[in-house]
Amino acid sequence: MTARDIIIKPVITEKSMTGVASGNKYTFRVAKNATKIDIARAVEEIFNVKVAKVNTVNVRGRLRRQGRHEGYTPSWKKAYVTLVEGSKPIEFFEGMM
Repeated sequence: MTARDIIIKPVITEKSMTGVASGNKYTFRVAKNATKIDIARAVEEIFNVKVAKVNTVNVRGRLRRQGRHEGYTPSWKKAYVTLVEGSKPIEFFEGMM
C-alpha cells in the first residue's frame, strides 16, 4: 500500500480542530488494515513532518433507518497523529482555523 492509500482523508470536526489549535495533534481517516507504523510513515512522507506517536480508534457503523428499512453505516478507522514538539505544523489544516 502506498501512503495515499493509507491516509484516506482528514477528519474536520470541532473536536479535531481543538487538537490542532492546542498542539500538534491531527486526526485522519485511514485504511482499516493500516498499522500505527504504516500511518506514521505515510504522514511523514505526505506532509514532510516528524511523527511522535499515533493513536488509533476503530469507529463502529451506526444504525440508520429510511422508513421501514434499516441498516448500518460502514465502520472505519480513525488515527490521531501527534507531531514531534517544535516541528512545523501541517499547512493543510492551517487555513481552517
